[in-house]
Amino acid sequence: MADNKYNPKQTLIEQYSSALVIGLGLTGYSVVRYLLAQGLKVQVLDSRAMPPLAEKLNKEYPHIECHFGPFDTAEKEQVSLVVVSPGVDLKQPFFQKVKTQGAHIVGDIQLFVEQNTQPLIAITGSNGKSTVTTLVGAICDSAGMNSLVAGNIGLPVLDALTDNVNYDIAILELSSFQLETTSNLQADAAAILNISPDHMDRYSSMGDYVLAKSRILRGAKTVVLPRHDNQLRQISYSGELLSFDLDEPANDSEFGVRQTTNYRWLMQANQKYMRLSQIPLTGLHNIKNVLAAFALVAFLKLPLEKLVSAVKSFKGLPHRMQTVLIENDVTWVNDSKATNIGATSSALKNLKENIIWIAGGEGKGADFNELKDAITDKIKLLIVLGEDADKIELALKGLLPIKRVESMQEAVQLALKSALKGSIVLLSPACASLDMYENFERRGDDFAYQVKQCVTRGAA
Repeated sequence: MADNKYNPKQTLIEQYSSALVIGLGLTGYSVVRYLLAQGLKVQVLDSRAMPPLAEKLNKEYPHIECHFGPFDTAEKEQVSLVVVSPGVDLKQPFFQKVKTQGAHIVGDIQLFVEQNTQPLIAITGSNGKSTVTTLVGAICDSAGMNSLVAGNIGLPVLDALTDNVNYDIAILELSSFQLETTSNLQADAAAILNISPDHMDRYSSMGDYVLAKSRILRGAKTVVLPRHDNQLRQISYSGELLSFDLDEPANDSEFGVRQTTNYRWLMQANQKYMRLSQIPLTGLHNIKNVLAAFALVAFLKLPLEKLVSAVKSFKGLPHRMQTVLIENDVTWVNDSKATNIGATSSALKNLKENIIWIAGGEGKGADFNELKDAITDKIKLLIVLGEDADKIELALKGLLPIKRVESMQEAVQLALKSALKGSIVLLSPACASLDMYENFERRGDDFAYQVKQCVTRGAA
């Protein structure tokens, strides 16, 4: 039997006695644990024949009814609460069918925010959201707060509730997929860091993608946006706006950079935060990330020295413009996390040195012609590999030298032969990794391994 109709004055957990969980990865497993702890009856569906955590689920919870394979062959009880993992496409006919049956479709983030009682900071964007989320967590920790950093990074967010994790503030990195199933975050501060084409194999248009991202602003008390992004000017919100960019801030609602006689300063209006030269991260895009982090924590009114100390100590994240090796005046940089055009364009535009660029992988439906704006004479060679290497080469042919390879080892060997002193070899794929690797971390690790092997042999 289905549960009662949805009542917005009650939490979902209060209303429903059973739930259908779609997807059995890390998120789905955390949802199962949480729902069982709340006393709900749970069923699990996954379109894969053998999901990653199927064996663990069967061992820990053998009583749970599961169906693995096509959704339309599943024999399931009619349920009114459906909890969907982020990787599952809601446009599938299955979801239209359960909607017509009156089902309420949500994700794990919505379940979390309904139970969360602490201040909430929410962060999305096509690029930089992991860096900003981690930095905001470091700032809060520096000020003596016990921060929960979760969502699309770190701990599956419902595990914090199930395991009674003690935290003073929740800082969530949220993907567009997670936001699709989140109706109202009511965040104390919410940011969209930037927008560039991504996941165009899932969204019908850029407008559709922007709409998914904009859900993060619903009910937010403070809204943090880049000052000069035309795509985001059309988004509606009700909270107080704080903006950030690399130009001078004009008033208290703006964060930016101001040149004085001797230094460039990160500032809010006339309030100096820190010198730009004190930031240990590479690239102008990371200056924006720091400004966004300052804007996101403004409502907490933390001591300025704690903010500055946290930024000075922050070394960035693995696979995000990470220096792997400097040898013979050549710097090898791992930016494997650049899984879309916007991230790679930002990396290329924000480097001043000559570049040997390694790119390619699974393009996710992207239009690689959009990389043309990032092509300058600083890029001395583009090395392409992976599933969509031909598409990248076709889009950029004639703009720069391009060579095709079949493996990361071959790419690094060619880069070693081609790199001049004072240059950077940059792995910034503009593509997902799943055509060749388990994830972007494995791709970055392979790049780092090949660099150390090849460069060491070359120097011997």
